[in-house]
Amino acid sequence: MSDGTSESAEAQRIAELQEELNRHIYLYHEQDNPEISDEEYDALFAELQELEARHPELATGDSPTQR
Repeated sequence: MSDGTSESAEAQRIAELQEELNRHIYLYHEQDNPEISDEEYDALFAELQELEARHPELATGDSPTQR
């Protein structure tokens, strides 16, 4: 049985990670001004991949994992 509260929290976290990673991609590639290390970025990306694998319906076209 799934927990609606947990799913809602995971949906929120997915949206937060997508936004945060897209911001870091912009800072790195467009501004040449990264704010986090590659290791920190990779950890956030891996977290997003894991969450989207559990909830593929929440993976959007602008998600960093879809590029």
